[in-house]
Parts: sequence; structure tokens; C-alpha cells
Amino acid sequence: MEHPVPGGLRGERDEEEGERVLVSEHTWRPCPTARRRLRVCLEWVKRQLFRVGEDWYFLFVLGVLMATISFMMDHLVSRVFAAHRWLYQEIGDIGVLKYLSWTLYPMALATFSSGFSQSITPHSSGSGIPELKTILMGVVLEDYLAIQNFGAKVVGLTCTLMCGSSIFLGKVGPYVHLSAMAAAYLGKMRTSVTREYENKFKQREMLVAAQAVGVATVFGAPVSGVLFSIEVMSPHFAVRDYWRGFFAATCGAFMFRLLAVLNSEQGKAGWAGWAPSSPLTLPDGVFGVPTLKPTCSFLSPLPETIVALFKVDLKIDFPFDLLETFFFVILGVVCGLVGCAYLFCQRWMMVAVKRNWLTAKLLASDKPVYTALVVLLLSSITFPPGLGQLMASRLTMKEYLTSLFDNHTWGVRAPNASWAAQPGGLWQEWDHPSATIFGTLAFFLLMKFWMLIVATTLPLPAGYFMPIFIYGAAIGRLLGEVVALLFPRGLHPQGPPRPIIPAGYALAGAAAFSGSVTYAVSTALLVCEVTGHLGHLLPTVLAVLVANAITQKHQPSFYDGGIIVKNLPYLPPIRSRHTASYRVVVEEFMQRRVVALAKGDGFQEVLGALDASADVEYPVVESAGSPTLVGTVSRAQLVTFLQSHEHPQAPPGEKVAPVGTLGDDCAIEPIMLQLSPWTSLHQAYHLFQLLKLQRVFVTRSGELVGAVGWTEVR
Repeated sequence: MEHPVPGGLRGERDEEEGERVLVSEHTWRPCPTARRRLRVCLEWVKRQLFRVGEDWYFLFVLGVLMATISFMMDHLVSRVFAAHRWLYQEIGDIGVLKYLSWTLYPMALATFSSGFSQSITPHSSGSGIPELKTILMGVVLEDYLAIQNFGAKVVGLTCTLMCGSSIFLGKVGPYVHLSAMAAAYLGKMRTSVTREYENKFKQREMLVAAQAVGVATVFGAPVSGVLFSIEVMSPHFAVRDYWRGFFAATCGAFMFRLLAVLNSEQGKAGWAGWAPSSPLTLPDGVFGVPTLKPTCSFLSPLPETIVALFKVDLKIDFPFDLLETFFFVILGVVCGLVGCAYLFCQRWMMVAVKRNWLTAKLLASDKPVYTALVVLLLSSITFPPGLGQLMASRLTMKEYLTSLFDNHTWGVRAPNASWAAQPGGLWQEWDHPSATIFGTLAFFLLMKFWMLIVATTLPLPAGYFMPIFIYGAAIGRLLGEVVALLFPRGLHPQGPPRPIIPAGYALAGAAAFSGSVTYAVSTALLVCEVTGHLGHLLPTVLAVLVANAITQKHQPSFYDGGIIVKNLPYLPPIRSRHTASYRVVVEEFMQRRVVALAKGDGFQEVLGALDASADVEYPVVESAGSPTLVGTVSRAQLVTFLQSHEHPQAPPGEKVAPVGTLGDDCAIEPIMLQLSPWTSLHQAYHLFQLLKLQRVFVTRSGELVGAVGWTEVR
């Protein structure tokens, strides 16, 4: 039994405990004066550094961080892929072992990528750009930008890229998602450092900059990275975010290319003292790639300065004839039509996979099994001794672009025995004895069309921009080779010969097809930045515009199609520009039955409103007899209102006694924007896009008559 302690004795004990605490604090925290001065100095340094704005420091960190991760990822992927090539060569001529080496390697990596990323979080699979577009439209997607998803996506994406060109997937989309997650985390760090409240506008500014960083650190192209992110991610762009995006993208692109230069110099320094008596060569038959014969990849000469990622040596004295503009227009039409077919088939395939009972069951419970089966199919088709020899399947994704941007005309080189005997050209992978250059390119386009569509259904972190970029380059290369075959001396038979340059058509095709699929015109500038060639800029822009005009008329973009298939909140563009569409007003499509509350409502009315609808916020009117809109109240506040007004002594099953009113106990937010019944559809649509609105109430003379949300506008 405890006895009460007298007040005086208790007070003495409290004082003694307080003295012990003070003694302990002074014991473990000595030199209070020095610490106080140091704290003052740190505060002064922070004020001086943040005088120009703390955003610039965090944007710099974002660019450098993502560039470093991108370079390390590419470096690791290249090393692992080189090891796979060595293993394939060391096996010898045993067909079964070569097949197992070719198929089991990507299948194991893809299966691990799918299983690992899905075990951490379900948000790590796919591109990530459709979800990010939805977030930038004002929709809250829980845990999508959480930092725990970062590691899962990095590991999963690295394993996906290690699979090589067998599954034909890229890096751009997931890396934009990674940049967004890093930006969200840096935004929280900024809030803790500056001791400011978390601001949604600041979060959006960091996310907008992260989009540009994601593209710039993959291609080393800051200008087109900013423009591409603006075109793809948001219909409206705030000019104040323009400089932030350029600054972060420039820092990221510069660091990405600088690391490549530093790595090449380090590699040269490491091998400077080693001079073999004879050049280190690989035996014949290493994948059959002639470029592997001269030296190993780590001994190949690398640039000593910052250069374009896919440097080309196209002639700039006479890049194209004026009459060739007609063929570039034809190229734009072809890319637009193929883009429409690709978008339709890809969206149909995504829906069909979800509706089929077998694939739906595998995607619901056994995603790694589905991934393994699909990758086994794709890698079996690309097996080099089989159909892969007609598709140049031994090339990597980068080697595909390097070969398609080759400055020489393959149709002239292929029949020439002296050219064919010279090693060192990637174009020879497209030259097969039983098929011409035109046959291999056409077969590549035919097979990769459906193989890429099937690959987009894989539940693993993967990008889809680089594959369509390469596919468009193949379309342009095929058309350029055909034109060069028809006009060997150029379009003017008289005068000096001015031969057709098929590589220029490959540049325009890559930009046109990728631009038509993504609804972007900046791909024309992206091609110029990644190749360092500006001679074909005008015909490339023309082809991109023609392809975009065709695709935008008939199909939603690739990322909008992903939003539709995933049932994310989506506001489609108004395609009709007819005068009659401007006569549609809000009164014709607004929601007329709106659950509203009065300021004098109590417990029973609030409970009935919450049961009647699941809205995030509810309109509050003056009274039941006077429906004048005075503000809104959130659902969370109404739940708190119910919890605080329950009678504490009410027995179970007994009716709760209402105490207090809504107007007295809840904070009613004022209405900042309301629509009129006569507001046009176009005005409401642009307001929803510009202000990132989710729901707006409609009033007539101040009285609530309806509401408009994304569903009604759509």
C-alpha cells in the first residue's frame, strides 16, 4: 500500500532531480559559450548562402545527384553486358548452351527486377510518367513519391537495362520518376533546413524541375530535356519554373558528361604503363560483331572532352537537297500512320492482358512468372543463330542508334566486297547473306512492332521512349536507303553528284516517330543535341510536325493512353474546334444533386451527409431556406465534429444527443472560385487545367445550384 508523500518533501525531491538533470546536461554538453557562438556563426552562414534563394542549392544537388546515379547505372550495365558477351563467346559452338546463355540471362534479370520491385512497392513498375502527370494535375496519389520506392526502382531499372536489347526497353520514364522522388525528398529536407511550413507550390516547382533533370541526365541534353518535360508532363507551364528547370537540367547534363570524361581519363591512366607486344584482340566469333575485334571496350579510345552522346560525322556542307523536303514530308506521314497503329495496338494489348483470365491471374498473383514467360519468348526470337540474325539482335541499344546514324549508304556498301571485308562497322550486322539491307530493316520493323507492344505489358521498371526512338530511326533509315537507291547521284542528274544521306532520314525518323507517340515537337531538338548535328534540323522539324498532326487527330498519346488504361483521373483534350463546341455551357453537364450542409446543422444532419456521399469536401450554405453558398468544410473536419459531439455517457444502441452546430464548431473555408451556369465548357476546361482544380461549385446569384468535377467535364 502506497502512502501519500508530503508536499514539502515532494518539492525537495523535485528540486534535487532538477539539479541532477542540470548537472547531467552540463556534463554532456560542455563549453556552452563556444557552442552558442558556433550556432550564431552557422546561422549567419546559412543567411548568406540563402540570400540568393535556397532553391538554387537544392536544384544543384538534385542535378548532380541524379547525374551521378545515371552514370553509375550505365557503367554497371555496360560491365555486366560485356561479361555476358564474354560468356557467350567462351561457350563455343554448342548450340544448346548458347541458347541457354542467351535466354536465361535476361530472363533471370527481368524476373528478379519484377519480383524485387513488386515486393518493395507496387508503384515501382512501369514508366511512371502517367502517374506523375496525374500528380501534376493536382491529384494526390498516396505513397507514389515516397523515398522507399527509390531504391526499389533503381535496382529494378538497373536489372531491366542489363537485359540488353532482347526485351528492347529503355530508361527515360523510370528515371523521370526517380528524379521526382528525389525532388520530393529534397523538398522535405529544404523545409527542415529553412524551418518553413511545407508549401504545395514549392513542391510543384521541385517536381517540374525534376522532370527536366530526368530527361537531361539520360541523354545529356539540357535544352530539349526541359522542353520535352514541358510538352509531355503538363498542358500549362508557369514561366517562373523555366529557369529552375534549365538550371537543374544543365547541372545534371554537365555532370553526366563530365563523369564520362573523367572515367575515360582514369581508364587511360590505369593502362598507361601496360604496353602489350601485340594488340589485345578477341577471337573470331564473339557475337559476330566486327567492332569487338580490334581491342577490348575498356581500351577503346574515348573522347577527352564533353561531346554528344551519339556523335555523328554527317556532312554539313550540303546536308540535303531542297527537293528532298518532299521525302521528309512522306517520312512524317509514314511515322504518323505507324504511330497511330502502335498506340492503338499497345492500348488494346494492355486491356487484353487484363481481361484474359490466364494473364490476369499471373499479373495478380505471380508477376515474376509472367515476366519470365514473356522474356523467354522475346529472347528466343532474338537468338542470333535464329531469327535474331535478321534483326541485328547482337547490338545493344546504343549500338542500334550508332549504326542507324551511320554516315555511309548501306545499299552502296553491301554489294562492294572491299567494303564488306573491312572490319569495324556496325552496319555489317544489318547485312545478311540471305537478305538485303532493305530486307533486314523491314523485318526488324515488322518484328519489333509487336515485340515492343508485348514488352510494355511487363510488370517491371522500364522506359519506352528509347525503343520508339530507335524504331523511328529504323523507319527513317529504310526510307533513306530506298531514296538513295532510286537516286544514286542525287535528285539532280546534271551537275556534280550530291548523293542522298540516309542518316539524315534516320535522324528525322527518330524524332518524328517518338514525337508523334508522345505528342512532343522537342524531339527534333533532342536529336540534334544527342548527335551534335544541326544540318537536318529544318526537315526534321517538318517531319515531326506532320507526324504529330496525324497522330493527335486520331489517337491519345502514349502516356495519356497509360492513364486511361490504369483508370487514373484524366482530363482529355477538347478535340473539337467547331463553333458549336463553344456554345456548350456548364448548366448542361453540371451535377445538380449536391449534398450540402447548413451552418445550423447538428449531429444528425452531418451524419446523414457523410453517409450520403464520399466527397472530400462539402458545401456549406446559410440555411436550408436560403441556399446562399458561404464556404466549404472538409470531410475530416466533419468526422472530428461527430467524434467530439458524441455523448460520453450514452449507452450502446441509444440515439446520440446532438450538441452544437456546424457553424459554431467547424472552420468553414471561404470559396475562392465558383462558376456560373452560363460559363462555357472551354472556359471551365482551361480553369481546371490551369488551377489544378478537382471540383468547383456552381452558383446563380450566390445560391448553390450544382457542382462540376473531372467526371462532368470529361
